[in-house]
Amino acid sequence: MKCGNSGVKKGPRGTKRIFPIEHAMYLKHFNLSERPFSITPDPRFLYMSRRHREALAHLLYGLGEGGGFVQLTGEVGTGKTTICRCLIEQVPENVDIALVLNPKVTAEELIATVCDELGVDYPPEIHSIKTLTDVLNRHLLDAHARGRRIVLIIDEAQNLSTEVLEQVRLLTNLETATQKLLQIILIGQPELRDMLERDDMRQLAQRVTARYHLEPITRQETGAYIQHRLQISGITTDVFSTAAVDHIQRLSGGIPRLINVLCDRSMLGAYVEGKSQIDKRIIKKAASELLSGDPRAPGMRRWVPLVVGGLAIAAIAVYYYRPWQPMDIRAALSVDEEVMNLDERQFDPGSLASARPAPAEVAAGPLALANRPPLADDGSLPGESLAALLLNADTSYYRHAWTALFAQWSVGLPADVKPDFCNFAVENGLRCLVGKGTWASLRHFDRPVILTLVADDGQRVPAALQHLERDNVELVLGGKLYRLPLGQVARHWYGDFTMLMQAPPAGTLYMKLGSRGADVGWVRQQLETIQGPDLSTDNPLYFDEGLHQQVLNFQHSRGLVADGVVGRHTIIQLNSLSRQSGIPRLAGGIS
Repeated sequence: MKCGNSGVKKGPRGTKRIFPIEHAMYLKHFNLSERPFSITPDPRFLYMSRRHREALAHLLYGLGEGGGFVQLTGEVGTGKTTICRCLIEQVPENVDIALVLNPKVTAEELIATVCDELGVDYPPEIHSIKTLTDVLNRHLLDAHARGRRIVLIIDEAQNLSTEVLEQVRLLTNLETATQKLLQIILIGQPELRDMLERDDMRQLAQRVTARYHLEPITRQETGAYIQHRLQISGITTDVFSTAAVDHIQRLSGGIPRLINVLCDRSMLGAYVEGKSQIDKRIIKKAASELLSGDPRAPGMRRWVPLVVGGLAIAAIAVYYYRPWQPMDIRAALSVDEEVMNLDERQFDPGSLASARPAPAEVAAGPLALANRPPLADDGSLPGESLAALLLNADTSYYRHAWTALFAQWSVGLPADVKPDFCNFAVENGLRCLVGKGTWASLRHFDRPVILTLVADDGQRVPAALQHLERDNVELVLGGKLYRLPLGQVARHWYGDFTMLMQAPPAGTLYMKLGSRGADVGWVRQQLETIQGPDLSTDNPLYFDEGLHQQVLNFQHSRGLVADGVVGRHTIIQLNSLSRQSGIPRLAGGIS
């Protein structure tokens, strides 16, 4: 069956991505590395507005309550899945997640699904609620004894029947004498909120410890959202005029998914007309092609056909791209070694203090704080506040941050190199690690990073963190170096970072029991140097059981997830302890 012409585009990690031919052409027209407004989930395009951050904070607070329900609602396309992904990435290492994506099931099927997600065995021939609940309860008690917590997340929860909702409520009765054994998060459309307000649902509603309704993003956030996605795809100039963004906000109502679809169609229209700037007229024309009815009519009712199509695509995307399952991500993107090993990711709870802003400006060049002025008693320095600096940031800050980060590795970033800069890193023997963490996890990595700071208007501003002390930081913002109190920077940082790391000699970033190759020999050599055991073998390039055990010992000693897999986090720690030269340290100096 013929599906139409397509163009092949190399993705930012060397993967092949297939686009309709017209999209491949507009990528070339705007000099893009990839489509900036695809609705397929991709963590590199993640934009957290103030509302998204508040929603995530409510969910994290609810998890800390240790039982009961947490509720997140929002209109279609507002970013509930984004929040869910962020939450899953930030749960502590001792938390196990059971995720239910299809809640249109019976009570028995729901409990069976939870058991399947948690790897709980149950008799296949018996499907009574009592039998399933008993085996689930035994698993929860065993997990509790081992110091683990279980969280059940139900997406599209507005589709739960009354009978199944009642069974979900009864699951929270599984408890010890002092603690609930199961935390449940309900994510759904506004209908879920209406359901829980019914009189017959009051028993469940009374157990909700945290709730948040996700509203659409504001006009300022829409502009920052559009610019962020363009920037990741390789554009550092303003493609959409102010009037165009105003009209996008009015048509979309601030719904991110609708913003994506409208912007994508508008860029295609600009390509057809040979335009490099998208104005209000192009937006109107794109809307008239996408929407049924009068394109001038305000309100979300005109978006019904678009939403239906978007939901179908999004459902397929979510099914094949499950960010809570690292191997599924790797398979979906066909990346293998170029994707971060999420199994090793560490997240530490941290507190965000606040203090007065205190930037200290230093001239450009090799950025160093020559004649560093002392901090005043109140932790401040004269000059422009950090909040004001972030509000005045422009698209040049992106290149400035990457230039400063590469400089820490003694690598110059030529002016003709365009994003994605991670491709340029590979050419210089480096790799990117993109993630979320805390100040504690940055200290653990001990590498310079690019922090994504969030301005008061929602704009995301990259800054290169090159030195981290106990109470102060040094970072490059807009090509200038500032020394600031850590608490002030923490007010604008919500955990997003990008880091460069030194790859093994052959570039392999994922090795486990049974792997073969020169980099397996490199791992063996590093562990012998660091830990002292004799790991000689007839086949030093084979990842055998002896090497596997030494990797586990090393991971235990460094506070990593001890899974025996040599991924990016383990490689970073190997580099740190092997006295490898030329590696910059966040704590100061170069090893």
